[in-house]
Amino acid sequence: MRRFTQVDVFTNELTFGNPVAVVHDADDLTTQEMADLARWTNLSETTFLLTPTDEQADYRLRIFTPSTELPFAGHPTLGSAHAWLEAGGMAKDAESLVQQCGAGLVPIRRYDTRLTFAAPPLIRGGDVDAEDLTEIIAFLGIDRDMVVDAQWADNGPGWVALLLTDAETVLALQPKAVTPGRLSAVGVIGPYSPGLEADFEVRAFTAMVPQIEDPVTGSLNAALGQWLIGTQRAPSSYVASQGTAIGRRGRVYVTQIGDEIWIGGDTVTGVTGMVHR
Repeated sequence: MRRFTQVDVFTNELTFGNPVAVVHDADDLTTQEMADLARWTNLSETTFLLTPTDEQADYRLRIFTPSTELPFAGHPTLGSAHAWLEAGGMAKDAESLVQQCGAGLVPIRRYDTRLTFAAPPLIRGGDVDAEDLTEIIAFLGIDRDMVVDAQWADNGPGWVALLLTDAETVLALQPKAVTPGRLSAVGVIGPYSPGLEADFEVRAFTAMVPQIEDPVTGSLNAALGQWLIGTQRAPSSYVASQGTAIGRRGRVYVTQIGDEIWIGGDTVTGVTGMVHR
């Protein structure tokens, strides 16, 4: 038996964020056993806490969707850090902790009352070619003039990101297909009018999660922050809303600190128990 925690991420109220299942003390589980557990939980991600192999890290994390393993994902990073700390984990540094995962070492800090992680470098950036953009526009069911810009924003899951004219257009999206096609993950963002609680609305569509639309997505928001702040389309600190279209109230806090983009959110424990494996 081993400890099990389910954490709701990017919310301060249970059931309105994005849940992640966290299995503790998983060193003796095989990759197949981890994959089987991830399919069983049927959440967008299930993570496994292991002893680090890098002396700089406080713990090692493996991240699985119901169908594949990911090198990095955002809400599992924050949820797993929450679960590790709640279970009595003691970081080497009093002000931060370091997660080792497939993408390397990821620093995590507390910012106000929230956990935050440093956005990892992109695996692929740059312009989206015309053929891919045509496929994405057809998938989303929108006109080309609704797209302000498009960029590859892949930090692991394969994101292609579109900046749309406004948040209302983002909320009105009704994709015309059940998956993003040969592109595995499509993220869209649009600005709200000034003065509202959130500055942007974000939606994420991916074949990697059972429900196709991901409720709140740390990796996508990390890449969007790098892109939009880097091109001065967004201020150095902003709030992104996500999940509105599917009944969630996710809030992602994006902040530039020096040359780094940090992604923060509230985390709430929803389930604790034991896994009998």
